[in-house]
Amino acid sequence: MAVVLFDGVAYGMLLFLMAVGLSVTMGLMNFVNLAHGSFAMAGGYAAAVLMNAHGVGFGMALLAAFVASALLGAVLEWLLYRRLYRAHPLDQVLLSIGLVFVSIAAFTWLFGPTLQPFTLPGWLQGQVEVAGVGLGCYRLFLIGCGLAVLAALLLALGRTRYGAMVRAAVDNQRVAAGTGIHVQRLFLLTFSLGCGLAGLGGALSLGVLGLEPGFALKYLVYFLLVVCVGGAGTITGPFAAALLVGIVDVAGKYYLPQTGAFLIYGVMIVMLLLRPHGLVVRKGVTA
Repeated sequence: MAVVLFDGVAYGMLLFLMAVGLSVTMGLMNFVNLAHGSFAMAGGYAAAVLMNAHGVGFGMALLAAFVASALLGAVLEWLLYRRLYRAHPLDQVLLSIGLVFVSIAAFTWLFGPTLQPFTLPGWLQGQVEVAGVGLGCYRLFLIGCGLAVLAALLLALGRTRYGAMVRAAVDNQRVAAGTGIHVQRLFLLTFSLGCGLAGLGGALSLGVLGLEPGFALKYLVYFLLVVCVGGAGTITGPFAAALLVGIVDVAGKYYLPQTGAFLIYGVMIVMLLLRPHGLVVRKGVTA
């Protein structure tokens, strides 16, 4: 039970790292970005190529994954996304899901349809024994990364001038612009941050989920579950939802393998019926 719980928490942390950027773009910026998984996949491929073809260390590869996905997000935000900020949500869905299929085709052409090879660095291999229970070093690393990102986002969005400007721009763009805030530049930075976090999560997923061109579509439903159940536009909500999804998914596959993925979807349906606005409701939304 302890091992299953630990693995579920580690898996939940990985989901949080990949999905929290979607909470930023969908909740704070009111943009339905179904292509979020494509940015995670781009970060994963950037890290894999650097490590496999150029011998870059794992830590630098993680940083490069964040930067690559953030830059890709900045380019696409400038070219495509900003034109649809005030468009109908259906237009946003069609654009972003189209980008998913384009990314799948592009990465299949560039890297082939097979899984990317990945070997954990020596310092993340093996286990650490805690209270008689063997805990994987890499999963402990994932938990540490998740907690660090959670703390950094809470600080950045809740205690800094940048966070105050983001909240002001989301509440009323016209008034925010009138106070001197460059709204378009702020949204560009925020969108890039969300994409960069997705890329970081995609790179970290190499040692757990594997990486192939269908990644963006394969795990899209998990990203949406984490954000919708947790509460779009919040940070602690997706964190709690990711832990719930991770633990339930791992426990279900271990104790009830015959149910497949049905258990996690059943639990999420119940949660959405009980808390339709999410576990943590953003200020200004009636629960």
